[in-house]
Amino acid sequence: MSVVTTTTGVWKSGKGKGRRTPKGRQFDDTALAEVRALLGDRERRRDLLIEHLHLIQDAYGHLAIRHLRALAEEMRLSQAEVYEVATFYSHFDVIREDETPPPALTIRVCDSLACEMAGAQQLMTQLKQGLDPASVRVLRAPCMGRCDTAPVLEIGHHHIDNATPQKVQEAIRDDNTHAHMPDYEAYAAYCSDGGYARLSALRDGEQTPEQVQEQILSSGLRGLGGAGFPSGKKWSFVRAESGPRYLAVNGDEGEPGTFKDRYYLERTPHLFLEGMLIAAWAVEADKCFIYMRDEYPAVLQILKNEIEALEAQGVVSKGYIDLRRGAGAYICGEESAMIESIEGKRGIPRHRPPFVAQKGVFDRPTLVHNIETLYWIARICREGHEVLSSVEKNGRTGLRSYSMSGRINNPGVYLLPAGSTITDLIEAAGGMLEGHEFKAYQPGGPSAGLLPASINDVPMDFDTLQVHGTFIGSAAIVILSNKDSAKSAALNMLRFFEDESCGQCTPCRVGCEKAVKLMEKDKWDKPLLDELCTVMVDASICGLGQAAPNPIRMTMKHFADEV
Repeated sequence: MSVVTTTTGVWKSGKGKGRRTPKGRQFDDTALAEVRALLGDRERRRDLLIEHLHLIQDAYGHLAIRHLRALAEEMRLSQAEVYEVATFYSHFDVIREDETPPPALTIRVCDSLACEMAGAQQLMTQLKQGLDPASVRVLRAPCMGRCDTAPVLEIGHHHIDNATPQKVQEAIRDDNTHAHMPDYEAYAAYCSDGGYARLSALRDGEQTPEQVQEQILSSGLRGLGGAGFPSGKKWSFVRAESGPRYLAVNGDEGEPGTFKDRYYLERTPHLFLEGMLIAAWAVEADKCFIYMRDEYPAVLQILKNEIEALEAQGVVSKGYIDLRRGAGAYICGEESAMIESIEGKRGIPRHRPPFVAQKGVFDRPTLVHNIETLYWIARICREGHEVLSSVEKNGRTGLRSYSMSGRINNPGVYLLPAGSTITDLIEAAGGMLEGHEFKAYQPGGPSAGLLPASINDVPMDFDTLQVHGTFIGSAAIVILSNKDSAKSAALNMLRFFEDESCGQCTPCRVGCEKAVKLMEKDKWDKPLLDELCTVMVDASICGLGQAAPNPIRMTMKHFADEV
């Protein structure tokens, strides 16, 4: 059969199955024009896919298939790549041609442990019964990092603390659906108190990276995202690799019960930013990426404003700090999943080795730090390693920022010696609520499971809780009382893991689902659950599946009478 070569491809001539268009869904000119208008002069790089999806979601309230097709055309990506990324993240609403777009207004009600204890389920029921579903959509959502003011919901991008149906009605009436900016220390105020003087001195050669690294090691600072790896050691690993090198900041504070990073960023963002730039200087990073969770809209705006101030003052060159916005995926708190998301992909953890210090962002050596870790790096460099190393209690050294919530009088972030016990923490938070007796506590988010009140003399620090089968993690402390059910709390935690599993590996994807079904029964099948836990721990790829069994095992161990 003869063929005709055209500028658009090779097509059959004459009769038969010749095509006028390429295979698959075609883009339409209107959708393409709309996408181009939104993107403007932004680069069409592959790693910016999630940022561009946000532009469309924000403008239209959803992602229509026609816009996804047009975006794929504009970015020279396959439709499958764009679709799989858009459907991975919970804050993107992909709408097919035959589906009705969601209402203009969405309310997300947090149903993580602290909020559920404060009545989130009842609140959700009341909202669904009292609001018109044609104009307002009510969804359950994971932790929003505001556990100290539970129950919490987000209406549009406005968070309502201690939420009630009445507050929601008022917000709708007043069109109060946008993020509210807190009163924070901006660039000028920070500099007036000596801010960035230390960074400037280091850049001028006052100390070498090795000397600063030794100072960080002497302080005893460990990674405060949860893993607890000695912070200074990471620097030498990254410096040992040839450049270009990057720094990636993990701001995806998604562990339910954790809100310390938000606390610091909404008050003193430049302590974090200076710490980040000191760490970047130490490893000679060519660029810094800040990955910030979408649940913190005010923080995202604060960082945007203050990064622009740093650029305007010449502290950093334009584009040196790249702020990236998450899209609702707890798994992106895992460092390699975060890096995948920075590259514009699904947040699926990588197999290791190689480790991110060798092959991180764009396969280049990457230093990954948590927000609070960088906050302390700035303080150590400004005040000396003694700011941490001089604090001792119960044989432990240093300070910890504890996110405290649950059945206590004054929930909030408490900076206390790392040797503090749970009794010390409850006392610092004003004691138990009236009429409530201390029963149990979650020491480090759902990944840490539950401990009984009888284990109350252990320092709440790294390495001290392992003997009890758990860990401190990000120091997300939720206090339960005699009016709470340990069994219900464990089920809440496993439902969270079931929702947030990335689905890459079967032990985690299927294991969490099966665990929830078994835990919903009146009486738990302990041998079967224990066998399931063993498989998940041994065979899951990342920490989510490996830690998800902790609430099950610890509840069976310490609260056997309930299950």
